[in-house]
Amino acid sequence: MEIVLAAGKAPALDTGDTAWLLAATALVLLMTPGLALFYGGMVRTKSVLNMLMMSFVSIALVTVVWLTAGYSLAFGGDSAGGLIGGLKHVGMADIGPQSLHGSVPTLLFATFQLTFAIITAALVSGAVADRAKFGAWLVFVPVWALLVYVPVAHWVWGPGGWILAHLGALDFAGGLPVEITSGASGLALCLVLGPRLGFKKDAMRPHNLPMVMLGAGLLWFGWFGFNAGSALGASGLAAAAFLNTLAAGCTGLLGWLFVEQKRDGHPTTLGAASGAVAGLVAITPSCGTVSLLGALVVGLAAGAVCSYAVSWKFKLNYDDSLDVVGVHLVGGVIGTLLIGLFAVEDMTGGAKGLLYGGGPALLGKQLLAVVVVAGYAFAVTYALGKVIDKLMGFRASEEQEHTGLDLTVHAETAYDHGVLGHGAPVAHSAAQKVTSQA
Repeated sequence: MEIVLAAGKAPALDTGDTAWLLAATALVLLMTPGLALFYGGMVRTKSVLNMLMMSFVSIALVTVVWLTAGYSLAFGGDSAGGLIGGLKHVGMADIGPQSLHGSVPTLLFATFQLTFAIITAALVSGAVADRAKFGAWLVFVPVWALLVYVPVAHWVWGPGGWILAHLGALDFAGGLPVEITSGASGLALCLVLGPRLGFKKDAMRPHNLPMVMLGAGLLWFGWFGFNAGSALGASGLAAAAFLNTLAAGCTGLLGWLFVEQKRDGHPTTLGAASGAVAGLVAITPSCGTVSLLGALVVGLAAGAVCSYAVSWKFKLNYDDSLDVVGVHLVGGVIGTLLIGLFAVEDMTGGAKGLLYGGGPALLGKQLLAVVVVAGYAFAVTYALGKVIDKLMGFRASEEQEHTGLDLTVHAETAYDHGVLGHGAPVAHSAAQKVTSQA
Protein backbone atom coordinates (compact mmCIF):
# COMPACT_ATOMS: atom_id res chain seq x y z
CA MET A 1 0.00 0.00 0.00
CA GLU A 2 3.00 2.31 -0.21
CA ILE A 3 2.92 5.01 -2.88
CA VAL A 4 6.24 5.80 -4.53
CA LEU A 5 6.54 8.88 -6.75
CA ALA A 6 9.34 9.77 -9.09
CA ALA A 7 11.79 12.28 -7.66
CA GLY A 8 10.51 15.82 -7.98
CA LYS A 9 7.13 14.75 -9.32
CA ALA A 10 4.12 16.22 -7.50
CA PRO A 11 1.17 13.90 -6.92
CA ALA A 12 -1.80 14.38 -9.22
CA LEU A 13 -5.36 13.18 -8.87
CA ASP A 14 -6.20 10.22 -11.08
CA THR A 15 -9.95 9.90 -11.56
CA GLY A 16 -9.73 6.24 -12.62
CA ASP A 17 -7.76 5.30 -9.52
CA THR A 18 -10.15 7.31 -7.38
CA ALA A 19 -13.24 5.70 -8.89
CA TRP A 20 -11.83 2.21 -8.33
CA LEU A 21 -10.85 2.93 -4.73
CA LEU A 22 -14.29 4.39 -4.00
CA ALA A 23 -15.83 1.13 -5.20
CA ALA A 24 -13.26 -0.97 -3.35
CA THR A 25 -13.94 0.91 -0.11
CA ALA A 26 -17.66 0.16 -0.39
CA LEU A 27 -16.86 -3.49 -1.10
CA VAL A 28 -14.69 -3.82 1.99
CA LEU A 29 -17.30 -2.15 4.20
CA LEU A 30 -19.85 -4.67 2.90
CA MET A 31 -17.63 -7.44 4.23
CA THR A 32 -18.57 -6.65 7.83
CA PRO A 33 -22.33 -7.18 7.30
CA GLY A 34 -21.30 -10.28 5.32
CA LEU A 35 -19.25 -11.44 8.30
CA ALA A 36 -22.24 -10.78 10.56
CA LEU A 37 -24.36 -13.16 8.46
CA PHE A 38 -21.54 -15.70 8.24
CA TYR A 39 -21.09 -15.71 12.01
CA GLY A 40 -24.82 -15.36 12.69
CA GLY A 41 -25.60 -18.52 10.76
CA MET A 42 -22.89 -20.45 12.58
CA VAL A 43 -24.19 -19.85 16.10
CA ARG A 44 -27.25 -21.38 17.75
CA THR A 45 -30.64 -19.72 17.38
CA LYS A 46 -30.58 -18.18 20.85
CA SER A 47 -27.64 -15.85 20.12
CA VAL A 48 -28.04 -14.92 16.44
CA LEU A 49 -28.92 -11.27 16.99
CA ASN A 50 -26.14 -10.81 19.52
CA MET A 51 -23.65 -12.11 16.96
CA LEU A 52 -24.97 -9.71 14.32
CA MET A 53 -24.81 -6.85 16.79
CA MET A 54 -21.18 -7.51 17.69
CA SER A 55 -20.21 -6.98 14.06
CA PHE A 56 -22.48 -4.01 13.37
CA VAL A 57 -21.52 -2.12 16.52
CA SER A 58 -17.86 -2.57 15.56
CA ILE A 59 -18.52 -0.42 12.50
CA ALA A 60 -19.60 2.48 14.69
CA LEU A 61 -17.00 2.10 17.43
CA VAL A 62 -13.97 1.66 15.18
CA THR A 63 -15.05 4.52 12.92
CA VAL A 64 -15.08 6.96 15.83
CA VAL A 65 -11.69 5.75 17.06
CA TRP A 66 -10.13 5.80 13.59
CA LEU A 67 -11.30 9.31 12.72
CA THR A 68 -10.26 10.80 16.04
CA ALA A 69 -6.82 9.24 16.52
CA GLY A 70 -6.39 5.88 14.81
CA TYR A 71 -5.60 7.07 11.31
CA SER A 72 -3.06 9.58 12.56
CA LEU A 73 -1.29 7.02 14.76
CA ALA A 74 -1.15 4.53 11.89
CA PHE A 75 -0.34 6.81 8.95
CA GLY A 76 0.65 10.19 10.41
CA GLY A 77 4.36 9.89 9.86
CA ASP A 78 6.56 8.05 12.35
CA SER A 79 7.35 9.21 15.86
CA ALA A 80 8.99 6.25 17.62
CA GLY A 81 11.50 4.41 15.46
CA GLY A 82 8.94 2.58 13.37
CA LEU A 83 6.65 1.60 16.26
CA ILE A 84 3.84 4.17 16.04
CA GLY A 85 2.81 7.14 13.94
CA GLY A 86 2.43 10.78 14.93
CA LEU A 87 -0.44 13.00 16.01
CA LYS A 88 -0.56 15.47 13.13
CA HIS A 89 -3.84 14.08 11.76
CA VAL A 90 -5.75 13.79 15.06
CA GLY A 91 -9.38 14.55 14.29
CA MET A 92 -8.39 14.70 10.60
CA ALA A 93 -9.14 18.44 10.62
CA ASP A 94 -5.97 19.15 8.64
CA ILE A 95 -6.97 16.88 5.72
CA GLY A 96 -9.05 18.67 3.09
CA PRO A 97 -10.72 17.36 -0.05
CA GLN A 98 -7.78 18.50 -2.18
CA SER A 99 -5.18 16.57 -0.14
CA LEU A 100 -3.78 13.57 -2.03
CA HIS A 101 -2.26 10.24 -1.04
CA GLY A 102 -0.49 9.31 -4.24
CA SER A 103 -3.11 9.62 -6.97
CA VAL A 104 -6.22 9.39 -4.74
CA PRO A 105 -7.72 11.78 -2.17
CA THR A 106 -6.25 11.33 1.31
CA LEU A 107 -9.78 11.26 2.75
CA LEU A 108 -10.58 8.29 0.53
CA PHE A 109 -7.38 6.48 1.47
CA ALA A 110 -8.19 7.04 5.16
CA THR A 111 -11.70 5.67 4.66
CA PHE A 112 -10.41 2.64 2.77
CA GLN A 113 -8.04 1.89 5.63
CA LEU A 114 -10.87 2.39 8.12
CA THR A 115 -12.85 -0.44 6.56
CA PHE A 116 -9.91 -2.78 7.22
CA ALA A 117 -9.79 -1.77 10.87
CA ILE A 118 -13.54 -2.34 11.22
CA ILE A 119 -13.62 -5.89 9.95
CA THR A 120 -10.51 -6.86 11.92
CA ALA A 121 -12.22 -5.95 15.18
CA ALA A 122 -15.42 -7.71 14.12
CA LEU A 123 -13.49 -10.89 13.28
CA VAL A 124 -12.37 -11.26 16.90
CA SER A 125 -15.98 -11.62 18.04
CA GLY A 126 -16.23 -15.07 16.48
CA ALA A 127 -13.83 -16.50 19.04
CA VAL A 128 -16.11 -15.56 21.97
CA ALA A 129 -19.54 -16.11 20.41
CA ASP A 130 -22.41 -17.08 22.74
CA ARG A 131 -20.78 -15.96 25.99
CA ALA A 132 -19.37 -12.40 25.97
CA LYS A 133 -21.09 -9.50 27.71
CA PHE A 134 -22.20 -6.98 25.14
CA GLY A 135 -21.28 -4.09 27.44
CA ALA A 136 -17.76 -5.46 27.82
CA TRP A 137 -17.50 -5.80 24.02
CA LEU A 138 -18.38 -2.11 23.68
CA VAL A 139 -15.41 -1.27 25.88
CA PHE A 140 -13.06 -3.82 24.35
CA VAL A 141 -13.40 -2.84 20.67
CA PRO A 142 -12.22 0.80 20.74
CA VAL A 143 -9.39 0.13 23.20
CA TRP A 144 -8.26 -2.92 21.25
CA ALA A 145 -8.32 -0.99 17.99
CA LEU A 146 -5.98 1.64 19.44
CA LEU A 147 -3.65 -0.71 21.29
CA VAL A 148 -3.42 -3.60 18.84
CA TYR A 149 -4.67 -2.87 15.33
CA VAL A 150 -3.33 0.66 14.94
CA PRO A 151 0.31 -0.09 15.92
CA VAL A 152 0.46 -3.19 13.71
CA ALA A 153 -1.05 -1.28 10.77
CA HIS A 154 1.70 1.31 11.22
CA TRP A 155 4.40 -1.37 11.35
CA VAL A 156 3.22 -2.94 8.09
CA TRP A 157 1.89 -0.03 6.02
CA GLY A 158 2.64 3.25 7.78
CA PRO A 159 5.45 5.58 6.73
CA GLY A 160 8.58 4.44 8.58
CA GLY A 161 6.89 1.35 10.03
CA TRP A 162 9.55 -1.13 11.12
CA ILE A 163 8.19 -4.16 9.22
CA LEU A 164 7.87 -2.16 6.01
CA ALA A 165 10.86 0.16 6.21
CA HIS A 166 13.40 -1.76 8.28
CA LEU A 167 12.65 -5.49 8.16
CA GLY A 168 11.47 -5.57 4.55
CA ALA A 169 8.80 -8.24 4.99
CA LEU A 170 5.99 -8.18 2.43
CA ASP A 171 2.25 -7.98 3.08
CA PHE A 172 0.13 -6.67 0.24
CA ALA A 173 -3.35 -6.51 1.75
CA GLY A 174 -3.35 -7.43 5.42
CA GLY A 175 -2.17 -10.89 6.41
CA LEU A 176 -0.36 -9.41 9.41
CA PRO A 177 -2.58 -6.53 10.62
CA VAL A 178 -5.91 -8.18 9.76
CA GLU A 179 -5.72 -11.98 9.70
CA ILE A 180 -2.92 -12.83 12.13
CA THR A 181 -3.83 -10.00 14.49
CA SER A 182 -7.50 -11.02 14.66
CA GLY A 183 -6.65 -14.71 15.00
CA ALA A 184 -4.08 -14.26 17.77
CA SER A 185 -6.39 -11.81 19.56
CA GLY A 186 -9.29 -14.23 19.26
CA LEU A 187 -7.18 -16.97 20.85
CA ALA A 188 -6.24 -14.69 23.74
CA LEU A 189 -9.82 -13.57 24.35
CA CYS A 190 -11.32 -17.06 24.29
CA LEU A 191 -8.74 -18.09 26.90
CA VAL A 192 -9.75 -15.14 29.08
CA LEU A 193 -13.46 -16.01 28.88
CA GLY A 194 -13.12 -19.77 29.04
CA PRO A 195 -15.22 -22.33 27.12
CA ARG A 196 -18.95 -22.16 26.53
CA LEU A 197 -21.29 -24.14 28.75
CA GLY A 198 -21.42 -27.63 27.31
CA PHE A 199 -18.24 -27.30 25.25
CA LYS A 200 -17.22 -30.74 23.94
CA LYS A 201 -20.44 -32.19 25.40
CA ASP A 202 -23.40 -30.51 23.71
CA ALA A 203 -24.02 -30.24 19.98
CA MET A 204 -23.30 -26.66 18.90
CA ARG A 205 -24.05 -26.90 15.20
CA PRO A 206 -24.70 -23.91 12.93
CA HIS A 207 -28.41 -23.11 13.01
CA ASN A 208 -28.71 -21.69 9.49
CA LEU A 209 -26.35 -22.93 6.80
CA PRO A 210 -27.98 -20.90 3.98
CA MET A 211 -27.16 -17.78 6.04
CA VAL A 212 -23.57 -19.01 6.39
CA MET A 213 -23.29 -19.49 2.62
CA LEU A 214 -24.80 -16.05 1.95
CA GLY A 215 -22.35 -14.47 4.38
CA ALA A 216 -19.43 -16.30 2.76
CA GLY A 217 -20.58 -15.10 -0.67
CA LEU A 218 -20.71 -11.49 0.51
CA LEU A 219 -17.26 -11.86 2.06
CA TRP A 220 -15.87 -13.26 -1.18
CA PHE A 221 -17.46 -10.43 -3.16
CA GLY A 222 -16.07 -7.81 -0.81
CA TRP A 223 -12.65 -9.45 -0.79
CA PHE A 224 -12.02 -8.27 -4.34
CA GLY A 225 -12.11 -4.72 -2.97
CA PHE A 226 -10.00 -5.77 -0.01
CA ASN A 227 -7.19 -7.25 -2.11
CA ALA A 228 -7.37 -5.59 -5.52
CA GLY A 229 -8.19 -2.27 -3.87
CA SER A 230 -4.89 -2.46 -2.00
CA ALA A 231 -3.13 -1.62 -5.27
CA LEU A 232 -4.65 1.85 -4.67
CA GLY A 233 -5.33 2.26 -8.35
CA ALA A 234 -6.94 0.82 -11.46
CA SER A 235 -3.84 -0.97 -12.69
CA GLY A 236 -2.40 -4.25 -13.87
CA LEU A 237 -1.34 -5.01 -10.32
CA ALA A 238 -4.95 -4.60 -9.18
CA ALA A 239 -6.06 -6.97 -11.94
CA ALA A 240 -3.47 -9.56 -10.90
CA ALA A 241 -4.49 -9.30 -7.25
CA PHE A 242 -8.15 -9.64 -8.30
CA LEU A 243 -7.50 -12.84 -10.26
CA ASN A 244 -5.26 -14.29 -7.54
CA THR A 245 -8.04 -13.66 -5.03
CA LEU A 246 -10.57 -15.55 -7.13
CA ALA A 247 -8.17 -18.44 -7.75
CA ALA A 248 -7.15 -18.91 -4.12
CA GLY A 249 -10.75 -18.81 -2.91
CA CYS A 250 -11.58 -21.61 -5.37
CA THR A 251 -8.65 -23.87 -4.44
CA GLY A 252 -9.25 -23.18 -0.75
CA LEU A 253 -12.83 -24.42 -1.15
CA LEU A 254 -11.70 -27.51 -3.06
CA GLY A 255 -8.89 -28.27 -0.62
CA TRP A 256 -11.22 -28.18 2.37
CA LEU A 257 -13.82 -30.37 0.65
CA PHE A 258 -11.17 -32.90 -0.37
CA VAL A 259 -10.05 -33.25 3.26
CA GLU A 260 -13.66 -33.55 4.45
CA GLN A 261 -14.44 -36.25 1.90
CA LYS A 262 -11.32 -38.21 2.76
CA ARG A 263 -11.63 -37.78 6.53
CA ASP A 264 -15.39 -37.79 7.11
CA GLY A 265 -16.89 -39.18 3.93
CA HIS A 266 -19.05 -36.07 3.37
CA PRO A 267 -18.29 -32.72 1.67
CA THR A 268 -20.39 -30.15 3.56
CA THR A 269 -21.77 -26.71 2.84
CA LEU A 270 -20.07 -25.41 5.99
CA GLY A 271 -16.81 -26.86 4.70
CA ALA A 272 -17.28 -25.18 1.32
CA ALA A 273 -17.89 -21.79 2.93
CA SER A 274 -15.03 -22.22 5.41
CA GLY A 275 -12.62 -23.45 2.74
CA ALA A 276 -13.32 -20.49 0.48
CA VAL A 277 -12.73 -18.11 3.39
CA ALA A 278 -9.51 -19.93 4.33
CA GLY A 279 -8.19 -19.53 0.79
CA LEU A 280 -9.15 -15.86 0.75
CA VAL A 281 -7.46 -15.30 4.12
CA ALA A 282 -4.22 -16.85 2.92
CA ILE A 283 -4.09 -14.97 -0.38
CA THR A 284 -4.66 -11.62 1.36
CA PRO A 285 -0.99 -10.95 2.15
CA SER A 286 0.29 -12.61 -1.01
CA CYS A 287 -2.17 -11.56 -3.75
CA GLY A 288 0.17 -8.79 -4.92
CA THR A 289 3.39 -10.78 -4.63
CA VAL A 290 2.81 -14.24 -6.15
CA SER A 291 1.96 -15.49 -9.63
CA LEU A 292 -1.32 -17.17 -10.53
CA LEU A 293 0.29 -20.57 -9.95
CA GLY A 294 1.46 -19.41 -6.54
CA ALA A 295 -2.05 -18.20 -5.71
CA LEU A 296 -3.52 -21.60 -6.58
CA VAL A 297 -1.03 -23.31 -4.27
CA VAL A 298 -1.55 -20.80 -1.45
CA GLY A 299 -5.32 -21.32 -1.52
CA LEU A 300 -5.07 -25.10 -1.72
CA ALA A 301 -2.62 -25.25 1.19
CA ALA A 302 -4.83 -23.03 3.33
CA GLY A 303 -8.00 -24.98 2.58
CA ALA A 304 -6.39 -28.29 3.46
CA VAL A 305 -4.45 -27.20 6.54
CA CYS A 306 -7.20 -25.03 8.03
CA SER A 307 -9.68 -27.89 7.72
CA TYR A 308 -7.51 -29.78 10.20
CA ALA A 309 -6.63 -26.72 12.30
CA VAL A 310 -10.25 -26.03 13.30
CA SER A 311 -10.26 -29.28 15.31
CA TRP A 312 -7.24 -28.31 17.39
CA LYS A 313 -9.51 -26.55 19.88
CA PHE A 314 -10.96 -29.86 21.00
CA LYS A 315 -7.52 -31.36 21.58
CA LEU A 316 -6.02 -28.28 23.23
CA ASN A 317 -9.19 -27.31 25.13
CA TYR A 318 -9.65 -23.71 23.99
CA ASP A 319 -13.13 -22.79 22.83
CA ASP A 320 -12.65 -20.75 19.67
CA SER A 321 -16.39 -20.74 18.95
CA LEU A 322 -16.41 -19.91 15.23
CA ASP A 323 -12.86 -20.94 14.29
CA VAL A 324 -11.16 -17.56 14.15
CA VAL A 325 -7.90 -19.23 15.19
CA GLY A 326 -8.22 -22.20 12.86
CA VAL A 327 -9.06 -20.11 9.79
CA HIS A 328 -7.74 -16.56 10.25
CA LEU A 329 -4.62 -17.14 12.34
CA VAL A 330 -3.55 -20.34 10.61
CA GLY A 331 -4.59 -19.13 7.15
CA GLY A 332 -2.87 -15.79 7.69
CA VAL A 333 0.34 -17.50 8.76
CA ILE A 334 0.26 -19.79 5.71
CA GLY A 335 -0.28 -16.94 3.28
CA THR A 336 2.35 -14.70 4.86
CA LEU A 337 5.02 -17.40 5.02
CA LEU A 338 4.42 -18.70 1.49
CA ILE A 339 5.38 -15.28 0.16
CA GLY A 340 8.88 -16.32 1.14
CA LEU A 341 8.60 -19.28 -1.24
CA PHE A 342 6.45 -18.02 -4.13
CA ALA A 343 7.10 -14.26 -4.45
CA VAL A 344 7.92 -13.33 -8.05
CA GLU A 345 9.85 -10.29 -9.22
CA ASP A 346 7.19 -9.28 -11.74
CA MET A 347 4.74 -8.72 -8.88
CA THR A 348 7.02 -7.38 -6.13
CA GLY A 349 9.25 -5.22 -8.29
CA GLY A 350 12.37 -6.82 -6.83
CA ALA A 351 12.01 -9.37 -4.06
CA LYS A 352 11.91 -13.07 -5.02
CA GLY A 353 10.88 -16.12 -3.05
CA LEU A 354 13.06 -19.12 -2.32
CA LEU A 355 11.58 -21.18 -5.18
CA TYR A 356 12.23 -18.37 -7.65
CA GLY A 357 15.91 -17.90 -6.89
CA GLY A 358 15.61 -15.42 -4.07
CA GLY A 359 17.26 -17.48 -1.33
CA PRO A 360 15.98 -17.92 2.24
CA ALA A 361 16.26 -14.27 3.35
CA LEU A 362 12.69 -13.25 2.48
CA LEU A 363 11.27 -16.35 4.14
CA GLY A 364 13.15 -15.46 7.31
CA LYS A 365 11.76 -11.92 7.24
CA GLN A 366 8.23 -13.22 6.79
CA LEU A 367 8.65 -15.62 9.70
CA LEU A 368 9.97 -12.93 12.02
CA ALA A 369 7.08 -10.61 11.14
CA VAL A 370 4.56 -13.40 11.83
CA VAL A 371 6.05 -14.26 15.23
CA VAL A 372 6.28 -10.66 16.42
CA VAL A 373 2.80 -9.62 15.26
CA ALA A 374 1.11 -12.76 16.60
CA GLY A 375 2.95 -12.48 19.93
CA TYR A 376 2.17 -8.79 20.32
CA ALA A 377 -1.51 -9.17 19.46
CA PHE A 378 -1.92 -12.14 21.79
CA ALA A 379 -0.14 -10.52 24.75
CA VAL A 380 -1.88 -7.15 24.57
CA THR A 381 -5.32 -8.67 23.96
CA TYR A 382 -4.93 -11.12 26.83
CA ALA A 383 -3.92 -8.30 29.19
CA LEU A 384 -6.76 -6.07 27.99
CA GLY A 385 -9.27 -8.88 28.33
CA LYS A 386 -8.12 -9.60 31.88
CA VAL A 387 -8.39 -5.93 32.86
CA ILE A 388 -11.93 -5.62 31.48
CA ASP A 389 -12.90 -8.90 33.11
CA LYS A 390 -11.63 -7.67 36.47
CA LEU A 391 -13.29 -4.25 36.22
CA MET A 392 -16.71 -5.17 34.85
CA GLY A 393 -16.76 -8.86 33.99
CA PHE A 394 -16.34 -10.01 30.38
CA ARG A 395 -18.30 -13.23 30.54
CA ALA A 396 -22.09 -13.37 30.50
CA SER A 397 -23.80 -15.06 33.44
CA GLU A 398 -24.74 -18.74 33.27
CA GLU A 399 -28.42 -17.78 33.15
CA GLN A 400 -27.85 -15.43 30.21
CA GLU A 401 -25.77 -17.99 28.37
CA HIS A 402 -28.25 -20.80 28.96
CA THR A 403 -31.29 -18.74 27.94
CA GLY A 404 -29.50 -17.01 25.08
CA LEU A 405 -27.99 -13.57 24.69
CA ASP A 406 -30.62 -12.41 22.22
CA LEU A 407 -33.43 -12.45 24.73
CA THR A 408 -31.51 -11.66 27.89
CA VAL A 409 -29.35 -8.84 26.51
CA HIS A 410 -31.30 -7.40 23.58
CA ALA A 411 -34.85 -8.40 24.59
CA GLU A 412 -35.43 -9.80 21.10
CA THR A 413 -35.46 -13.12 19.30
CA ALA A 414 -34.47 -13.80 15.71
CA TYR A 415 -37.48 -15.99 15.05
CA ASP A 416 -41.17 -15.49 15.84
CA HIS A 417 -42.08 -18.95 17.10
CA GLY A 418 -39.86 -19.43 20.13
CA VAL A 419 -36.18 -20.01 19.57
CA LEU A 420 -36.43 -23.03 17.24
CA GLY A 421 -35.87 -25.93 19.56
CA HIS A 422 -34.97 -23.92 22.65
CA GLY A 423 -38.45 -23.54 24.09
CA ALA A 424 -40.96 -20.72 24.14
CA PRO A 425 -39.79 -17.12 24.52
CA VAL A 426 -39.43 -15.79 28.04
CA ALA A 427 -41.58 -12.74 28.81
CA HIS A 428 -39.84 -9.47 27.98
CA SER A 429 -40.09 -8.32 31.57
CA ALA A 430 -38.05 -11.34 32.65
CA ALA A 431 -35.57 -10.74 29.83
CA GLN A 432 -35.15 -7.12 30.83
CA LYS A 433 -34.50 -8.20 34.39
CA VAL A 434 -31.54 -10.29 33.21
CA THR A 435 -30.45 -7.57 30.75
CA SER A 436 -29.55 -5.30 33.64
CA GLN A 437 -26.78 -7.75 34.53
CA ALA A 438 -25.10 -7.38 31.11
